[in-house]
Amino acid sequence: MDLAITLISFFFFTGLVGALTWWITRKDDHASTQGYFLGGRSLTFPLIAGSLLLTNLSTEQMVGLNGAAFTDGLSVMVWEVVCVIALVFMAWFFLPRFLRSGVATVPEYLEIRFDHQTQVITNLIFLVAYVGILLPIILYTGALGMIGILDVPSLLGDLPSRLQMDADTLALWLIVWSVGIVGSIYALFGGLRTVAVSDTLNGVGLLVGGLLITGFALSVLGGEAGLMAGAESLWTEQRERFNSIGGAESSAPFGTIFSGIFLIQLFYWTTNQQIIQRTFGASSLAEGQKGVLLTGALKLLGPLFLVVPGMIAYSMFAGQSIKPDEAYGKLVNHVLPAPLTGFFAAAMIGAILSSFNSALNSSCTLFSLGLYKGVFCKDADQASVVRSGKVFGWIVAIIAMSVAPLLAQTTSIFEYLQKMNGMYFIPIFAVVLVGMLTRRVPAFAAKIALLLGFVGIAIGYFVSPFDLIVASLHDFHFLGLVFSWLVILMLVIGEIWPCETEFEQQDVGAVDMTPWRFAVPVGFVLIAIVFTIYISLADFSVLSPEPTPPNPSALESI
Repeated sequence: MDLAITLISFFFFTGLVGALTWWITRKDDHASTQGYFLGGRSLTFPLIAGSLLLTNLSTEQMVGLNGAAFTDGLSVMVWEVVCVIALVFMAWFFLPRFLRSGVATVPEYLEIRFDHQTQVITNLIFLVAYVGILLPIILYTGALGMIGILDVPSLLGDLPSRLQMDADTLALWLIVWSVGIVGSIYALFGGLRTVAVSDTLNGVGLLVGGLLITGFALSVLGGEAGLMAGAESLWTEQRERFNSIGGAESSAPFGTIFSGIFLIQLFYWTTNQQIIQRTFGASSLAEGQKGVLLTGALKLLGPLFLVVPGMIAYSMFAGQSIKPDEAYGKLVNHVLPAPLTGFFAAAMIGAILSSFNSALNSSCTLFSLGLYKGVFCKDADQASVVRSGKVFGWIVAIIAMSVAPLLAQTTSIFEYLQKMNGMYFIPIFAVVLVGMLTRRVPAFAAKIALLLGFVGIAIGYFVSPFDLIVASLHDFHFLGLVFSWLVILMLVIGEIWPCETEFEQQDVGAVDMTPWRFAVPVGFVLIAIVFTIYISLADFSVLSPEPTPPNPSALESI
């Protein structure tokens, strides 16, 4: 009976979001490039914030970050806390420059600042990263979460034995392909505004569901005494793990905050096409800034449902030989009543679809506008450009659905994701930042930085003996060093071979560029809250080296 209620509620909420999304966007322009790829530049701040939030609050976050918290405790909240500062910088500095140029993609901005070849190289790097890294991880983590929440292997009955397959493996393949096909239909037939609307609707469910899981889990932990007793029990049992400072053994040691972690967050929230494309569709600069800063305020709640549940799962399941990435799904299945399990499973499906849709829509945009229109068929009309994006999208989706189940061999999917992201995050962010801050650095410097950065980080990760050197530094320190070298290299080239004329950014009049009058004070308030939260939960003693035990023979000689 419980299973039937779970499935009914799951299909009800999933169908409701699909129906509402169709109703809201049924009259949208899906034929022109601006309507399909940018939502007609009509997005207001609630849609921008909702879409930004849910694109980020995907299953690699829900499953992966809670899995990291299961292992390391509260210190992994750095991924949620630092991003608020990055969002403030996006609202203040990056967004005005993107909107002033009227671009649809980050590579398009680099073409304006540098040249066409820089745009093509950046497009290719983005596409390789999205197809080979991001899309498969989204599908894999989503399937992993759904297997735990709905106990999918038990629903398959004797089908795995008849197919001579492991039940978990069959469930993984079935969910990956089911979600991939549905997500492709959303993204490839609806365009950006459809993605943004469905993201916002699902975002409400995921936010509510995520907080409910924390509440129910604490209540279960507290037994008959209830939620507050559970919170007190969690605090008492894991007092040492409630530390915002990561020690040397943590996946996010304290020192890496100031190197790779902060750089990754800056790229993710200011330059990552998958994330910021919805800000390019803002109806005005003010609406875009309000949407970005609202996202920052909502992200302050992130640790409550992206970190704390993983710590609760540690109290409940430690010693049961479960993988960290399985902890969240197991917790949800254990603490939620059947009707809410179906509701949250629907919200999780929405999260998977959101991230998959966004990455797929961005891949199509990068290919259609950057390569098909910019390189292969420069005279193509708008209908052909949109059609090329849909065909390319289906090819990419099939590749991602085929690769995703192969990730089952990874130990920590969140750590793996951040490591792989560095290969393209760092060089692209270095080029964008130098391009915005300088006027005479030439296109030659940007192309050298992109290629050296991408290839250099890949060699550091995968080629011996360089991988041993990187391991001795920690991956995030390595990324910080590479970023510094790339910036210095570009500046040196700019001094030796500067552009003949200074770059002057033009306002193309795409949107109203009047800034939101409260953008600066709200940004400062958010930064102050971040530092307050982080410092109030910090125990710096974990950074002190362990005292060396006294030598017995030395004591005897005294």
